[in-house]
Amino acid sequence: MKLHYSPASPYVRKVMVCAIARGIAGLLEKVSTNPHQSPADLLADNPLSKVPALVTKDGIAIYDSPVICEYLDTIGSAAPLFPPTGSAPRLKAMIRQAAADGILDAAVGRRLQMNNPQDDGRKAFDARQKAAVDRALAVLEKDPPRGLGDIGAISIACALGYLDFRFPHEPWRDACPKLAAWFAEVSKLPQLAETVPVG
Repeated sequence: MKLHYSPASPYVRKVMVCAIARGIAGLLEKVSTNPHQSPADLLADNPLSKVPALVTKDGIAIYDSPVICEYLDTIGSAAPLFPPTGSAPRLKAMIRQAAADGILDAAVGRRLQMNNPQDDGRKAFDARQKAAVDRALAVLEKDPPRGLGDIGAISIACALGYLDFRFPHEPWRDACPKLAAWFAEVSKLPQLAETVPVG
């Protein structure tokens, strides 16, 4: 399988964490890709020009990290990362994934605007995105995950890692001590230790 890949992307990290957890990371051929340059090979596999994008061994192009992760969860023999459809644990995991992906969407949006002139419009955009991150963290702090056993926990860990990576000047741990303690523990696991973002 071919994976359009950037080591700095938190969405790529989520896919790699799932692949490692499933024991199938060795099946992925990582193709270094800069989506901002919209290379032709990426556009052939993802018209949105985003990473990650996965091409299966059957030639099916899959994009958007939640879809790729759910596909990877069908490969290998490890414990599933997506609880059964219709179950309460699945609903909780999917809600957590949505909150974490929302944190990432807001944080990545802020990151992309950092080098632009900070006029009133951009300042208002930045404040709105930061507030969304803060509210989502507050919700997750009320009921942090245990371990790293499902897609919700994996997504939260990748979101927190991205905040540390791109916004170290905006500490989140004091306001979220339970999340901080959980993240410190799971960060030692191979899935996260081997996928720390660089760039």
